[in-house]
Amino acid sequence: MTDYPFVPSDVAFYHRLAPGADCLVDDHTWDDLLLPAYSAELARETSIFGQQELHRRLRVEQGASGERVRALLADEGLRAQTQTACKDLRDADREISETLFGPSLPALPRWLPVLRWLPLAFVASLVAALAVGWLLLWGAAVVLALVMCAIQVRHYEEVQEWARILNSTQLMLRVHTLLGRVATFEDDAAQAGKLNRRMSRSLFADMPGVGDYGDWFFLQNVRHYFKSREVVRTNIDFLRASFERVAALDADLALARHLLVAPVHCWAERGEEVALEAVVHPLLAGAAPLNFGMGDRSVFISGQNGVGKSTLLRTVGLNLITARAFGFCYATRAVTPLLPVYSSMQNEDALTSGESFYMAELRRGQELLTLAAQRPALFIIDEIFRGTNYLESVSAAAAVLHTLAQQGRVMVASHHLVLASLLSDCMDAWCVRRSDGRWQLTPGVLGDTNGIALLSERGFAPAITSKANRIHTWLSDYMAHPDADLPQLTS
Repeated sequence: MTDYPFVPSDVAFYHRLAPGADCLVDDHTWDDLLLPAYSAELARETSIFGQQELHRRLRVEQGASGERVRALLADEGLRAQTQTACKDLRDADREISETLFGPSLPALPRWLPVLRWLPLAFVASLVAALAVGWLLLWGAAVVLALVMCAIQVRHYEEVQEWARILNSTQLMLRVHTLLGRVATFEDDAAQAGKLNRRMSRSLFADMPGVGDYGDWFFLQNVRHYFKSREVVRTNIDFLRASFERVAALDADLALARHLLVAPVHCWAERGEEVALEAVVHPLLAGAAPLNFGMGDRSVFISGQNGVGKSTLLRTVGLNLITARAFGFCYATRAVTPLLPVYSSMQNEDALTSGESFYMAELRRGQELLTLAAQRPALFIIDEIFRGTNYLESVSAAAAVLHTLAQQGRVMVASHHLVLASLLSDCMDAWCVRRSDGRWQLTPGVLGDTNGIALLSERGFAPAITSKANRIHTWLSDYMAHPDADLPQLTS
């Protein structure tokens, strides 16, 4: 079976329309923490219904327990039965959350009863014209034929689009009915089947040729469009409940399938601290595990270039989100708080709006401060304020990070090691290293930098490396003794 390729905006519809949605992951964080790629990994062999529910949970779900996912993981027979019942959902090629949860569908037009009589009037006038031969009757037949053609043209696109919406809706109701046999939705499965039949067209409409003639000469497609739309409108509450239940079960199946092949996972415990043992990133094959802990204080992380500080931030951030949204982490043990996660890791300049890189960083910093003032949260930040000179970068970063740490919890990585001292009243300093293929976090600040050493490893000439080392030595001394003379860059 080939799944229909839905675009991200289709998948996001349900999250945006679902009632009471309080977004706990904004768009910037969504991209920073690679959630589009993670969502695509979860959504394999999953219908648009399940995809939309997974997206909604990642964005807004608070304190998920994962009980049904655990039941599906533990019972292979139940999982197989449910999978069989839900497979038809993947035939849906149109998302319907906009129809069910968006603006109310319009009521039937007052002129609709006329459609029933137009085809009969046309046939009667045509028969009479053939029998009597009066020009007036021929004119009436032509006028009626043109009116019916105009109605078809006027509603053609609406009818075609509604047919796709209705097909997806009926697939949902069919699955709802089948799930009653698995004792999942047994309470209202019969009602779902009855409603499905009320939306269906007659058997003649599916007969080759007969359906086409019926549509053009008797307006059956237009009449069915209005009739079935009214059925949806008057049963909208049941259809919304059906959507929520079917989508939730399809999402749970997707999570169960995913965890069956995940290299490691555990069910998160709730607590105020962050404690992740042997945690990994699910998108990295053969990822090195790490033990990470964070109490009620923020943390400042330093480390050599290329050691994986950004990967560490994304690993912790993603696991905090999955614990909140799904109830599990990719670790051997996890304790996590119920806090929204917001990040600033990938800021870019925008040519179209004339926004420089530094201006983009400032805008994101202001957004984080606004979010911090609204609710407790955990902020994940990588190399804040890189778009200006060193002194201003450190000054602005220290001010913003200190304020964020007072209002929430911050996990920040930076090469500006002086920030560890400036923020020591609210942040614990940790240094990340790799040893024997494993990440290690140790207390303190990086003492052995490798930025200049990488010049040689990347093929820079020895003379360049030598000059860089001389300048670095002088600058280090100058920070302590500002009266020293500038070095000469002669060979």
